[in-house]
Amino acid sequence: MHPLDNPAWASLTGPHAHFAERRGNALRYPVEVSPFVALPADPEPADWEDMAALAGPGGLVPFAAFAATPPEGWEVVDSVEGVQLSGEDVMGAPDPEAVILGPGDVPDMLDLVERARPGPFAIRTFEMGTYLGIRRDGVLVAMAGERLHPPGWTEVSAVCTDEAFRGQGLGSRLVLAVAAGIRDRGEIPFLHAAAFNTTAIRLYQALGFRLRRQAMFPAVRVPADVPVA
Repeated sequence: MHPLDNPAWASLTGPHAHFAERRGNALRYPVEVSPFVALPADPEPADWEDMAALAGPGGLVPFAAFAATPPEGWEVVDSVEGVQLSGEDVMGAPDPEAVILGPGDVPDMLDLVERARPGPFAIRTFEMGTYLGIRRDGVLVAMAGERLHPPGWTEVSAVCTDEAFRGQGLGSRLVLAVAAGIRDRGEIPFLHAAAFNTTAIRLYQALGFRLRRQAMFPAVRVPADVPVA
């Protein structure tokens, strides 16, 4: 199986194994890092039982680019249709205005995420990889960074720009800057985007990313009465 076919599993059993909270074949990131959970491809009933034990009765388990059917009684709370784009042809380019964001920047990062809504981002998400930002008059107005990390690949994520600064190409510049760092490690960048976000998809394709596959992002709730050993 290709690492991008089950990217959260490949990450949590590979370069991000140090983050993994595990019960049998069920894995997840700490919630302050990422909401995503992971199961092997074609999970067995015992794997779903492990996930129930890991998440707890009534727990919400969001999957990344994963389409397995949950057992009877598990509620699919949400399911976002997305696309996965790979960057074999994207070399990237450093950006002189981009700065590395770290622990001291987390309040500003969370504030930008609240304004721009790029997707899940928590207080320790920046630990998943390198995050770059652009500031104007001291204010963080654009950001992008690294999220899932299957072997040989790194996801570019949290691409966002303050509404007042859109249309200046800041997002494109940061995507290429993050991609350049990924390439410097000998890895290949990839992306996910919501299928309805055609503007972002066109932008990523213009930067050289290619559509690899359709991808679902389901959030499933463990039954409240599930028996947990």
